[in-house]
Amino acid sequence: MTLAASFLAGAKSRLLPASIPFRFFAAAAIFHLLLWLALLAGAEHVPSFRGGPGPVLAAVHLLALGVLTTTAIGASAQLLPVATRRALAAVWPIKLVFWLTVPGTAALVVGFYTLHTPMMILAAIATSTGLILFVLILADNLRRAGSLPVVAAYGWAALVALVLLVGFGLLLAFDYEIGVLPDHGAAALVHMILGGFGFMGMLALGFSHVLIPMFTLSAPPEKRLSFIEFALAAIAVAFAAFGAFSGNTPALTIAALIGLAAAAVHLWLMHRALAGGMRKRLGRSFVLIRASWLLLPTTLLVGLAALHGGAGTNGPTLFGFLLVGGWLLTFLLGVLQRILPFLASMHAVRSAGGAPPLASELAASSPLVLHAICHGLAVALLAIAIAIDVRSLARLGAAIGLVGAAAFAWFVGGVVRRLVVAR
Repeated sequence: MTLAASFLAGAKSRLLPASIPFRFFAAAAIFHLLLWLALLAGAEHVPSFRGGPGPVLAAVHLLALGVLTTTAIGASAQLLPVATRRALAAVWPIKLVFWLTVPGTAALVVGFYTLHTPMMILAAIATSTGLILFVLILADNLRRAGSLPVVAAYGWAALVALVLLVGFGLLLAFDYEIGVLPDHGAAALVHMILGGFGFMGMLALGFSHVLIPMFTLSAPPEKRLSFIEFALAAIAVAFAAFGAFSGNTPALTIAALIGLAAAAVHLWLMHRALAGGMRKRLGRSFVLIRASWLLLPTTLLVGLAALHGGAGTNGPTLFGFLLVGGWLLTFLLGVLQRILPFLASMHAVRSAGGAPPLASELAASSPLVLHAICHGLAVALLAIAIAIDVRSLARLGAAIGLVGAAAFAWFVGGVVRRLVVAR
């Protein structure tokens, strides 16, 4: 039996109400638009950005919290119960997560943009409360995920990273007001590593072991290699967090090398899933997913070069951009193109005895063509702008990215509208 057949068996009984995951996805699409607007507003500061409140830090959190984390919450709250065959114990906690994290993220971004420290602190507390509640919800589901040990291992590692991420985030917010940290820059680097590679990175790698075989109609990845990949990834994140906090360059170097080994195993497993899958025509979404697979080792190589002074003056900025705006964002947008119509088709209701609508009936393809072109150009232009320190290129990249985000928002809105009509 393929993983897709096992994944879908009885899935409908474990679906959340459609309004719950789709409110997270709709919020992420709006934050995606605001991300490129903020980058456009702060384009002159993008190439040499090293931290500190303002439009660029607001854009970073629109991306990390608004787009990546919000999508991760909506997707994992829906997909993990389906994959583990264990429904959430109750629905109201995940609704509360939304009302804490989404308005909290919006307020935090405003605080960063306007340099309003009290707003930053209050928003960080609200958002952190929502994220800790999400940790408890997901932990309750993961402890019953005996049928998916690899995914569960990645999930537990992601939750540990998220708890630490929240802690460092609160310390960084309070540090702007009362100076609680001995080294704000080191703590910010740990925060980025825990968020990019720890929380979001572990979720991306873990869910790939379910989603890619499901999309390609292939067998699950080989378990022994999957656990080797997990062990390498977890060790790399631990070394990187320690190295960033202590300013230990050898530890960071070891982390990058181990991370490259983990990436190599992951890409081999994904290649095997594509080669052994019964579905060969995978559509536009896999253009983005394949691009993200190339961006993963590229990010690590740039980070290694930046660590040893081989990536130019703006090497650290380029590394951070490729991590969250390159690998993670590209992968997430590619996956969303597949799971949004898929979930909408499962939620749609037809007359008695009628089959649910096909996923293709619930999504328009033309906005995705424009989005893929614009997203690729925007990422490339911003990476070049950072590498050679040209502000006009950063502005052009942000403008193109904004067009792509509008096209993607049109796609998300179209799926929601067709779902409402179908229901």
